[in-house]
Amino acid sequence: AVVSTQSTGVGEAGRVVGIDHIPILVEMSTTNTRRHHSDLLDSGRLSFVEGDGREGYPADAPFDCIHVGAAALDIPKPLVDQLAPGGRMVLPVGAPNCTQKFFQIDRSGDGRVSKKNLMSVQYVPLTDKDKQVLR
Repeated sequence: AVVSTQSTGVGEAGRVVGIDHIPILVEMSTTNTRRHHSDLLDSGRLSFVEGDGREGYPADAPFDCIHVGAAALDIPKPLVDQLAPGGRMVLPVGAPNCTQKFFQIDRSGDGRVSKKNLMSVQYVPLTDKDKQVLR
């Protein structure tokens, strides 16, 4: 639901990529989106791919905006590297089952990267495929 909502806000020329490392979740996301927002999939404004979210999606980089929906132990360098000049990333960072920090990462027009702690949060962990358990 989050990526569908984001893709309606990027305009006709924008593109949103949802990444998951569990193939059935990629399939379910595509199927569910097709029910209500097939135009987003058909136009290419929204796609779902199988992959490791910590690695981002270099095929479509650089990105103006990156949203990470699970807590990484550290800020993933590949995601920072895929931020466009003027781009922003928001993500939770910290250990599972603990208070985490919600960071805003900005890349300036000249390529400098800044980090700002926005608030304390608690998210599920950003995991490896082999650690993910479907219930």
